[in-house]
Amino acid sequence: MASLNRFLDVYLRNKAFEIHFSFVASSNSGFAFFKSVTMTSSYLPATTESIAQALEAKTPSEAISILYRVIDNPSSSSESLRIKEQAITNLSDLLRQESRAEELRSLLTQLRPFFSLIPKAKTAKIVRGIIDAVAKIPNTSDLQISLCKEMVAWTRAEKRTFLRQRVEARLAALLMESKEYSEALTLLSGLIKEVRRLDDKLLLVDIDLLESKLHFSLRNLPKAKAALTAARTAANAIYVPPAQQGTIDLQSGILHAEEKDYKTAYSYFFEAFEAFNALEEPRAVFSLKYMLLCKIMVSQADDVAGIISSKAGLQYVGPELDAMKAVADAHAKRSLKLFETALRNYKAQLEEDPIVHRHLSSLYDTLLEQNLCRLIEPFSRVEIAHIAELIELPVDHVEKKLSQMILDKKFAGTLDQGAGCLIIFEDPKTDAIYPATLETISNIGKVVDSLYVRSAKIMA
Repeated sequence: MASLNRFLDVYLRNKAFEIHFSFVASSNSGFAFFKSVTMTSSYLPATTESIAQALEAKTPSEAISILYRVIDNPSSSSESLRIKEQAITNLSDLLRQESRAEELRSLLTQLRPFFSLIPKAKTAKIVRGIIDAVAKIPNTSDLQISLCKEMVAWTRAEKRTFLRQRVEARLAALLMESKEYSEALTLLSGLIKEVRRLDDKLLLVDIDLLESKLHFSLRNLPKAKAALTAARTAANAIYVPPAQQGTIDLQSGILHAEEKDYKTAYSYFFEAFEAFNALEEPRAVFSLKYMLLCKIMVSQADDVAGIISSKAGLQYVGPELDAMKAVADAHAKRSLKLFETALRNYKAQLEEDPIVHRHLSSLYDTLLEQNLCRLIEPFSRVEIAHIAELIELPVDHVEKKLSQMILDKKFAGTLDQGAGCLIIFEDPKTDAIYPATLETISNIGKVVDSLYVRSAKIMA
């Protein structure tokens, strides 16, 4: 009987069996419905032939099914484990292409027994690969956060410190993107102390960079610069991959631009662009975009067209560069109308990019002030509606800006809101007698001090 049971067990494991289920239901009109479900429950041998079979499958769903059956094989030989690793990689790629984010998540849970059979380094590679695959599927931010939290809990239970630290760093980045700044900062502060104790320089560079971005998002510039300096110090002690060095340069450029040091920022953005361009990374276009922004901010808008038409610039021609070209044209012509048209036509590229938006806001204010000063210069009294007509902007917008300029002492004047007029005062001429009087009093003071010193010597 025991031998018969073993035979049946082997037979059922290696032979597909089918379950046919029929269901008949009749409605009030006598309509009959028939359904047949076929279920296959078997695994495939973990061999290169099975992988080849998946590659030759006619549909992605068929290939996914084959790969699942290869992974389900209970064999734990070194060759089988190697084939399973390849099957997992292929399966995660297929699930990503089919946008099956939830299946990728359940795959990680399903593979936990398998992770106990392979080295920890390979486990870390597979886990990070699957998390990366989920990240490439659009609109999965919440799923990525919950997946990372699950993996952090699992790695803590399994005492896999190396993998946990990297997943926590990824989680902090996701929380920052979701604007959960306080939670991300709390997570990072504990992680930084732990990684510094272990002296893992490469991970420390990543975490310090992330901290710098986080503080910059919170508008805490001193702490952002301090974290970036820490990242540079750690990076100087080790070999840093070109992509990571490009990220450091990009962040340096952003912080220098924030301090209005646009020339230094341009050089950093150029370094970042060269690194990303060599690696054909999508971030290259953003580095180039920020380079053009720096040129516009230092009133060198004429150089923008030359940079875009260069050999490197032509590779990235698209909405991002078109937006900056439109802003450069508006700045060169000092036209607020063209500037507003550019902001309206390229809203996604200009206003939704927080770095560009912040600098263009100050540029717009400067252009508006220059244009208003130029227009009101010939007048001593002028209707606000007339200025608004000349500058082609709404009256309330012009009135608000004029009042702000008066308060900031950009010019001397007052607004007569009853009459809807702006009254401009002549610049008060400084009376030369007051500085001369102050200078005379100062000289008298020096003479008195000198006489006091002499009298003190005589009395002594």
